[in-house]
Amino acid sequence: MSPTTSVPPSRAPEPPRSGRAGSTRRRGARVALAAAFAAALVAVAAGCGVTRGDDSADLDMWIPNSPGGGYDQTGRAAVGVLDRDGITGGDIQVTNILGAGGSVAMSRLMGEAGNERLMMTLGLGVVGSTYSFGVDARPHDATPLAQLIEEQEGVLVPAGSPFRTIDDLVAAWREDPGTVVVGGGSSPGGPDHLFPMQLAKAVDVDPKDVRYVSYDGGGPLTSALLGNKIQVGFSGLAEFEGQIAAGELRVLAVSGEERLTGDPLAGIPTLTESGIDLVFTNWRGVVAPPGISEERRDELVDHLTRMHDSPEWEQALADNGWTDAFVTGDDFEQFLREQDERVSTTLKELNLL
Repeated sequence: MSPTTSVPPSRAPEPPRSGRAGSTRRRGARVALAAAFAAALVAVAAGCGVTRGDDSADLDMWIPNSPGGGYDQTGRAAVGVLDRDGITGGDIQVTNILGAGGSVAMSRLMGEAGNERLMMTLGLGVVGSTYSFGVDARPHDATPLAQLIEEQEGVLVPAGSPFRTIDDLVAAWREDPGTVVVGGGSSPGGPDHLFPMQLAKAVDVDPKDVRYVSYDGGGPLTSALLGNKIQVGFSGLAEFEGQIAAGELRVLAVSGEERLTGDPLAGIPTLTESGIDLVFTNWRGVVAPPGISEERRDELVDHLTRMHDSPEWEQALADNGWTDAFVTGDDFEQFLREQDERVSTTLKELNLL
């Protein structure tokens, strides 16, 4: 595998919070975000000089966030298997494209039309960020290759939190949702935003009253929780296992159909076990730029299929607590369209579109 390249982060501001702000403030925030995003995109594109990656690499895998995040973990695991098993027949470079919740990477991918040496990981967060930052392109407008995994989310609190169970959180929400500040590692429309909104709705709390703060990934979210800047965090749990194992953070519930296994996450109850009618999962997959040939699309899908069928990928699923959710080609494109509708519907209900 060729050396990793990182593109500097943009300076796009924090996306707007959900809550009690009026529609005028929301419109103003969206306009400001769009303008800031455009400026950030120009700055990144002008300054990075790695549009097509290292010319010595045969294939480039773009990651739409910083090293260590969920997309990075998934993309590097996939590249590790592809490279180790020699599936692509050449070198693969990993390039992190930072900025605006994945929208910088999405926009740059769309500008790479016809580039057959490029793939990119994405997920529900990138779908949401295209709305939050005013990007017209959607993931289904690229060349869909494969959905790889699903992942549960968790409800996280600091070790000293008065919320000992999910019922404690629900009770506080119902009494006065404005007193509970929650956060997530994605912009509005991303999984860490959609999850608390859907949870609130499931327990008869108006999602518009939820005080949500957006952070740029698991690292800043961890700092906010440990620094008591927010009371509750919503996110995938793989990035927080160290703090959970150390007793710095606790998990009130997980969002999947079944409990997770393996330390330190074993034994955490699901929402449904607590009487809450909600199952929520995030997902991640791989796309290529638009405009590549059908033959190349089929070849890349075949690479990912061989990767998926390998014992090494099966081990990666087990090691990371991911659920196999492999879907390719046209079926994956239909899934992306459904996810786009999922995001836009929720944002409209919250008056964020």
